[in-house]
Amino acid sequence: MFQIIGIVLLFVLVFGSFLMSGGNMSVILEAMPHEMMAIGGAGVAAFLISNSMSVVKATAGGFSKVFSGPKWKASDYRDLLSLLFLLTKTMKSKGVIALESHIERPGDSSIFSRFPNVMKDHFAVDFICDTLRMMTMNLEDPHQVEDAMERQLEKHHHEATAPALALQNTADALPALGIVAAVLGVIKTMGSITEPPAVLGAMIGGALVGTFLGVFLSYGLVGPMSARMKAVMDEEASFYRIIQAVLVAHLHGNAAQISVEIGRGNVPSGAQPSFLELEEALNAIPAEA
Repeated sequence: MFQIIGIVLLFVLVFGSFLMSGGNMSVILEAMPHEMMAIGGAGVAAFLISNSMSVVKATAGGFSKVFSGPKWKASDYRDLLSLLFLLTKTMKSKGVIALESHIERPGDSSIFSRFPNVMKDHFAVDFICDTLRMMTMNLEDPHQVEDAMERQLEKHHHEATAPALALQNTADALPALGIVAAVLGVIKTMGSITEPPAVLGAMIGGALVGTFLGVFLSYGLVGPMSARMKAVMDEEASFYRIIQAVLVAHLHGNAAQISVEIGRGNVPSGAQPSFLELEEALNAIPAEA
């Protein structure tokens, strides 16, 4: 919602101030189609040249995150902590053998199936299962496990934020591409140097629209969208940090309740359950789980 309000304010205030100062929108409107074709076309072309198809597709899909925000809600964090509580409690009370059926076939697991929203994220499920699988293979050094998890998280986060970086690179290029469009306009103007001053003034004004659009799009739209996309990706990454924190805490010998409490500290403040809320969620889990 705030992003839509911001875009509306951007256009209203920028172009409103131009009109209030006596500016003539007809110059901008007349030049905008071909200037946008030059700037936007060059920007899209540069974006395609510099990125792989997977990044292009991820960027297109990532635009929805700019407006919808992080996919994880407060209930999802409670579900994750509850899932990790069940897994670590089972491992501590029944041993690693009791977990094998759950981590080998999480889709058929009576534990995982209780939390369908978590199950929808393949990386989260694989990250949990792979780490627990390492523990069942007697890799019980907390520091080694934490290091292995850290490497997986860094790789995943690097790939997840690639669209935001690609979009920011495009935003950085737009002012220069606006100058390219403006230079073309000046070249066109110089070819008509014998025209009256009024005609030349209109042509120069149209050429400067290119510079304006390049800077406007870069710092007003594309750049902020890139920053917002990265912020969303960073917040979503905290979901996986919770997994790391809880499982490493478990390896240090903490009780399941303590481990998930350590994980709760990694939940973003806006979605973080209180101690009592988490305790209620854990108590609500059926005993046969």
